[in-house]
Amino acid sequence: MNFTHPLSPGKLLMLMLFCLFAFTASAQKKNAAYQYHIRKATGPIVIDGMMDAAWYKADSAANFFMVLPMDTSKATLQTQVRMTYDNNNIYIIATCYTSGSGQYMVESMKRDFAFQKNDNFIFFLDPFDARTDGFSFGANAAGGQWDGTMYEGGKVDLSWDNKWVSVVKNYPDRWVFEAAIPFKSIRYKKGVDVWGINFSRNDLKTTEKSAWAPVPRQFPTASLAYTGSLVWDEPPPEAGTNISLIPYALGGVSKDYQAKTGTTWKKEIGGDAKVGLTSSLNLDLTVNPDFSQVDVDQQVVNLNRYELFFPEKRQFFLENGDLFANFGYSDIRPFFSRRIGLNAPIRFGTRLTGKIDKDWRVGLMDIQTGEADAAAMPAQNYGVLTLQRRVFARSNIGFMFINKDATGAATPGTQYNRNVGMEFNLASSNNLLTGKLLGIKSFTPGLKGHDIVAAGHLQYLSKYWTAYLQDEFVGKNYTAGVGYVPRTGYNKISPLLLRNFFPKAGGILSHGVQLVSNYYFDEHFKRTDNESTLAYLITLRNRSTFTLSAINDYIKLLVPFDPTNTGKPLLPIGTENHWNTVDAQFVSKPQALFTYLAETAYGGYYQNGHKTTVTMQVGYRFQPYVNIAVNSSFNDLRMEQPYGNTSFWLIGPRTDITVSNKLYFTTYIQYNGQIRNINTNIRMQWRYKPASDFFIVYGDNNTPSPFMVKNRQLVVKWTYWCNL
Repeated sequence: MNFTHPLSPGKLLMLMLFCLFAFTASAQKKNAAYQYHIRKATGPIVIDGMMDAAWYKADSAANFFMVLPMDTSKATLQTQVRMTYDNNNIYIIATCYTSGSGQYMVESMKRDFAFQKNDNFIFFLDPFDARTDGFSFGANAAGGQWDGTMYEGGKVDLSWDNKWVSVVKNYPDRWVFEAAIPFKSIRYKKGVDVWGINFSRNDLKTTEKSAWAPVPRQFPTASLAYTGSLVWDEPPPEAGTNISLIPYALGGVSKDYQAKTGTTWKKEIGGDAKVGLTSSLNLDLTVNPDFSQVDVDQQVVNLNRYELFFPEKRQFFLENGDLFANFGYSDIRPFFSRRIGLNAPIRFGTRLTGKIDKDWRVGLMDIQTGEADAAAMPAQNYGVLTLQRRVFARSNIGFMFINKDATGAATPGTQYNRNVGMEFNLASSNNLLTGKLLGIKSFTPGLKGHDIVAAGHLQYLSKYWTAYLQDEFVGKNYTAGVGYVPRTGYNKISPLLLRNFFPKAGGILSHGVQLVSNYYFDEHFKRTDNESTLAYLITLRNRSTFTLSAINDYIKLLVPFDPTNTGKPLLPIGTENHWNTVDAQFVSKPQALFTYLAETAYGGYYQNGHKTTVTMQVGYRFQPYVNIAVNSSFNDLRMEQPYGNTSFWLIGPRTDITVSNKLYFTTYIQYNGQIRNINTNIRMQWRYKPASDFFIVYGDNNTPSPFMVKNRQLVVKWTYWCNL
């Protein structure tokens, strides 16, 4: 296979290595001088939002640094943090002082809130002080909890859920967060007595975000490159026997009115188990899992030529999920767990994930599914092995092997699919330079040659400049049987350049110009399509934003395509289309009770047509109990026959009611005019004990006009988290 890149992976590697050596010369941890000394509790700690006597003997962390609006001074609001521990838990208490009168700003008391829309206190733990992965815990000012696993040096996966307790207590001039984190709920290495840590505070009334250890404003406060040090007076105690059993029992009823079948009754039991093989290595087991409590996917109007992506939400796949899910790129995912159990039931599964030591992470997964007659699909076995080795300051080398095998009767030529790949992830010690170099090969019966992936990118991110360049090649025979790779047989080059400006006064906090392009070529480097966007971005001092964009599109169809995605005649292969679009978007300030996003775009479309898109998102909160949001979009397509004029509405009102931070009601209704469907999902969740839940979930699908029920289902589910 011969192909030429103007920026080949080999050249990218040389560039990355050059920059790597230039930046890793200063591999010293940036905020190593910021140390918090944690000492064993001198008395009992009661989680009630008040200072017990033992707290007064703990060290205090204060004098936070401002991150937003600007990172050039100390925070104007005072925050004071204390930590201690005993043989079972880490304890933390944070006193968050407020300014002036008026209520705090929160969406609701629901778990895993949106960071930017809530007054909150969050802290980030890096038990190996490796500055690449860790854990995050916190709460908003109404007591809604936040917890997640951290990956890629500063991203937080809020789908992760574990057992811990917290209380928030409000006073006239402050609010206090107090929590106990069991040692059994986190992964750490025996004998390591210095962890990475940082504390973050977000206050919407003053539009101030701050951190204990200073973080440059272009990075999130979750950036592990800028953690301080949590210094233990003695190595943390061993978690001891760490085995959790999470059984469930489920009952449900459903009926398919379209198929005119009878009522189906569902009775199931199953469960998960978590076994801590070491304090940093975890074994997950599941038997007959059920995912009825998972949030419904948000629908979209699909005018794309390729498959849409929807994220994984199932608990079994989430702990250390980045080891599997983040190998590759957003549109080159050799492993995508939602492929498993999509059309067939999962019978059982095992996952071994975690850290071997400071430098090595491992992930091993094996899952067996049953047969699915309706999908003409035999039983399948899925095996995945992934290894990650930290190198230099914060970079790593990753390896992944994926095997999909039919374990029942299979159609000839589809018995297996295998992928093997390696990637190098670059992250400089100060996080200014990041990058990736990726190579993958697939093995599929009957397909040989043109079955590799070679890709890479490099990014420089400072306060004033962002420069990004990505290069991808995906062979036409590359196959990811358990992955998400919507497009094959292409070369792609994606540059981005952004320049920010910061006025010293006035209502504008920052503004900047951004140019980004995505150019696609076939394997012989002939252009097939491209999109280039020139945007002007403005952020006001109240945190509202305005973006104005001019977009240029060119598409040469490689497969037949209906531009309405409604079953109309297909445009033939080779059809060329070229158009321009203007897009304007405004996002209101997050500290208001009423918030909104308004966006409109007008431009060309296929067959010399025109497309107008109007998007609105509005929300109102009755603090802290009710949060109402409505997402809507309108697409108007005007084309030559046989397509003519076509319009689509998508409307999705959602209401979250939080009686407390343990009892939630969610109602989600979605009308999608493109597929002529109304979807309703109503869910009640009662967290009667930490990590133990009782769910009632109702869902249905209907045809809007004439109104006809397609299907309905009601599920009741009980789960219990038991630590042995």
